[in-house]
Amino acid sequence: MIRLQRSMLEGLTGPAITPQTVCASLQQAIELEHATIPPYLYALYSLDTAKNAAIAQIIQSVVLEEMLHMTLSSNVMNALGGSPDIDKPGFVPTYPGPLPGGVEADLTVNLAPFSMTQLQTFLQIESPADPLVYKSTAMAEMVSKTITIGEFYTAISDAIGQLGDSAFVDPPRNQIGPEIMPGAIVVTDVASAQQAISVIIEQGEGTSTSPEDGNGEVAHYYRFMQIQKGHLLVPVPGSNPPTYAYTGAPVPFDPTGVYAVPTNPGVPPGYPIGSAQAFANDNFNYTYASLLISLHAMFNGDNSQQQFNQAIGVMMSLKGQAKAMMAGIPNPAVLTGPSFQFQPVNPPS
Repeated sequence: MIRLQRSMLEGLTGPAITPQTVCASLQQAIELEHATIPPYLYALYSLDTAKNAAIAQIIQSVVLEEMLHMTLSSNVMNALGGSPDIDKPGFVPTYPGPLPGGVEADLTVNLAPFSMTQLQTFLQIESPADPLVYKSTAMAEMVSKTITIGEFYTAISDAIGQLGDSAFVDPPRNQIGPEIMPGAIVVTDVASAQQAISVIIEQGEGTSTSPEDGNGEVAHYYRFMQIQKGHLLVPVPGSNPPTYAYTGAPVPFDPTGVYAVPTNPGVPPGYPIGSAQAFANDNFNYTYASLLISLHAMFNGDNSQQQFNQAIGVMMSLKGQAKAMMAGIPNPAVLTGPSFQFQPVNPPS
């Protein structure tokens, strides 16, 4: 997954471990998980799903799991007495640029329409710690003095084990359960916290012997590799233990099915002031900020069905705005890419 500097492990080993240091690391993890979502969504919404349905489905499935990872990390943080902080401008990265939390300097992430070049960035973000043979790429040969987010989460899990059950708040607080978000785990102790972290690691990286997570789904890196290989990754018939090959159903890419939206639309000067593009982008960014504010409320105790329904409504509005902007609706001659900036004030009409 995302490769980080080893300094990210500070406060997770030795006598320095406290609930507060673990919560600080979990806040970094939440910011990292979120930071991948705008680039993935930008690529997703740039696709004409009539021509690139399989690729769109793959990217969307990863986005949904990144949102689950934010939720699981928030549940662990809340269980340790912390409070996730996501409704602020600094929570949103600047694109182009590195991802937050000490990511290696050579990884520059852009908001860009889908392409095989942008796919390489996604693969680098999701690169596992120990690539398995059937996913051979240049990244597998990378000589790195960094760690993956999977290794980062493992260090968090180990630190929680050292803290013990006494570090957890009793009664449990601010938990998002599976009735609110499918796959979410209510965290009350070391065992449930480590279970939540294990889900994040396996969905991102698979296991040390398999590209699949604990639920039989292909992990993120391999999911994206299916696009590059042009086929789904499937078990080889008759292999025991199972081995895998990119020989499943086709995953075709039609370059004509990508809207010609700009790369990094937030870079100054941006869209002309007063233009339809600027207006559409401002409205999108306001909706995006509203979503973060709604999720912040959910992760900090307002986990009512009403709040969840509000967050879902904002998500659907965000998706509708982005797809219309990129597809040139209502003006096919004007394609607009959203800049994913934190704008909590409703722009003037």
